[in-house]
Parts: sequence; structure tokens; C-alpha cells
Amino acid sequence: MKLYEFLLPLLALALICLPLLRALHNARHGKPVKASVLANLGAFFGVCALAVICPAGAFAAEVTSAAAGSAAGMGYLAAALVTGMACIGAGIAVAAGAPAAIGAVSEDPKSFAKALIFVVLGEGVAIYGLLISILILNRV
Repeated sequence: MKLYEFLLPLLALALICLPLLRALHNARHGKPVKASVLANLGAFFGVCALAVICPAGAFAAEVTSAAAGSAAGMGYLAAALVTGMACIGAGIAVAAGAPAAIGAVSEDPKSFAKALIFVVLGEGVAIYGLLISILILNRV
């Protein structure tokens, strides 16, 4: 096992964990946590840059054809992005729809079915994203 195979994942883990420690420190001392969130975003993009500069293919088995490995990697990346973005979109939709549905039901209990439909429609976005992700993975 080469030294960089051990140190690169530790570096990625440190980039992710350090802003969380700063957020915990700021929360204990009553300081705003906004700077910590921005630092966490910076660490995330740092890990992404590290993944581009030092691809994980160095840790996996070698692929016989570089083009086939690249295409498979893009397929996996596409599947991950589809699932992640669909779940973020569903979370935003449910975050907006569920409180409104709860408020509507608390005022008029007969509107439960209509309110539930709007919440379920938001969750449907995540299910569609998962379905597309499965279809992409079947092609890879």
C-alpha cells in the first residue's frame, strides 16, 4: 500500500471534519455559526477538487480501457447527481408544503386529503430521481 493511498482519504476526512469542529466551538461560545457553514461548504468543494486532481481510480482495480472506465465513471456520477438533486428538490418542496398542509388541516380537518396530496407530490420528485438513477445504473 502506497503512502498517498492512505493519506489522501485522511486529508479528505480532515477537510470535512474541521469546519464541523469550528461550528461546535462557535455554538458553545454563543457566536454565529454562519461562518462555519461557509467553511463547511469550502471544505466540501475542496474535497471535490481533491477528487478531481487525485481520482479514486488509483485505489480501484485498473480498467482495461480508459474510455470504458471514463464512461462508467460519468454514469456513476450522473446517477449520484440525479439522486442527490432530486432529493434536495423534494426536501425543499416538502419543507414548503408540509407546514402549509398542517396549518390548513388544523383550521379545517376536512382538507386533510387535499393537503396530503401536495406533500406527496413533493416526495414524488425524489422517487422520480431515484427511478432515473436506477435506469442510468442499468446502462452502466
